Amino acid sequence: MLLAAVSDDHLRTPGTGIRDRLKAATAPAHHALDERLGRLDLTTTAHYRRFLQASAAALLPLEQMLDDAGVADIIGDWSSRRRTDAVRADLAALDGTIAPLDLAAQTFDRPFALGTLYVLEGSRLGAAYLLRVVSAAADPRVRRATRYLRHGAGQGLWSSFLSQLAREPLTPEDEGRVIAGAHAAFAMFALAMAAA
Repeated sequence: MLLAAVSDDHLRTPGTGIRDRLKAATAPAHHALDERLGRLDLTTTAHYRRFLQASAAALLPLEQMLDDAGVADIIGDWSSRRRTDAVRADLAALDGTIAPLDLAAQTFDRPFALGTLYVLEGSRLGAAYLLRVVSAAADPRVRRATRYLRHGAGQGLWSSFLSQLAREPLTPEDEGRVIAGAHAAFAMFALAMAAA
């Protein structure tokens, strides 16, 4: 189960940092999401629209939850990281719809927020690859509707987030909450992609 608790022994493997532990703990969920995404042909208008709709369905409630939890106090440049407006604009350009998923009730503390941010910020790496795929689309509307995929490119947002994450004074319990936040975010995107 994606949200299963992770033992402290797994979290505290000697010689690894929180990023490595997060990557290992979420690898199956990440792989499953990539597999599902791989079934879409993002060079077609219909499939790209479905991808954006699924992304928005997960992203919008996650970003709203972060806003409501005061994430700007955790990560100072949060307003420049939000992608809600970008995905909304792309969907409007492609006559897409937005149906945000309902979030399960969570205790949204600082570690849980960091885990959620790990998934959202890490998705920028995949976005760079997807942008190259989308650039081969025949429909010029698709090639132009890439605000979401291009958002924050070249600004070092991923590396600056990782630097902050590495500096966080996390207890073993905190690390469990970080991983729980990442699993919950991956689960939201998986649910949205399954519905697409």
